[in-house]
Amino acid sequence: MSTAVLRTEAGLFRREPGALFWILLFPSLLLVILGSVPSFRQPSDDLGGLRTVDVYVPVAVLLGLIVGGLQSMPQTLTGYRERGILRRMALTPVRPRALLSAQMLVYGGASLASALLVLAVGRLGFDVRLPEQPAGYALALLGAVLVALALGSVVSALSRTTKIAGAIGSAVFFPSMFCAGVWAPVQTMPHLLARVVGWTPFGAAAQALDEAAAGHWPGWSHLGVLALWILLLTGAASRWFRWE
Repeated sequence: MSTAVLRTEAGLFRREPGALFWILLFPSLLLVILGSVPSFRQPSDDLGGLRTVDVYVPVAVLLGLIVGGLQSMPQTLTGYRERGILRRMALTPVRPRALLSAQMLVYGGASLASALLVLAVGRLGFDVRLPEQPAGYALALLGAVLVALALGSVVSALSRTTKIAGAIGSAVFFPSMFCAGVWAPVQTMPHLLARVVGWTPFGAAAQALDEAAAGHWPGWSHLGVLALWILLLTGAASRWFRWE
């Protein structure tokens, strides 16, 4: 991949205030809002002695990468295709694949930066413990980033215009947020619903992050679900993606 392409895409990303806010800042802002509610800073028996702000840290971590993968990246890539940029790049030494790789690195890096900011805000602002199984947490987080980028690539592949990309991205975005636990953390869901959600990409990611945060190695079933979704979505994106 050309480093010039990566630098260019990173520079363009920094000029997008909407993307910077929703990917990098909004998840931490949401955590601050929730943590400002006094009852959310009190231990709850329903959450196994944890506080609501504790269980929302992994949710906020996932929110940033869901926004980046499903809302921002598909719009950018589809816009490039719609304006003929990918077609013109195919005639130059810099292939469109380099642009796709650069996009994934930019949005993947932004998602990881958002996750680190959320962890820092949780720790410094509300005394949320850092993940007690850092290696397992990092592995689950990497899987979540990859599955978000793969799903965003599928959205890009299926979209001929930016309007379609926005519509498909939104249709996938809200169920993904539900499975990640934005409206109701997985710990509070009925057992059957939690098991069903655990088979979705972000439901599995949420449960893997929760386990690692509590000091356990993420369950291999959750990591396996993530790996399976990454393979399936990457294969679908490779099959359906068109440069023109």
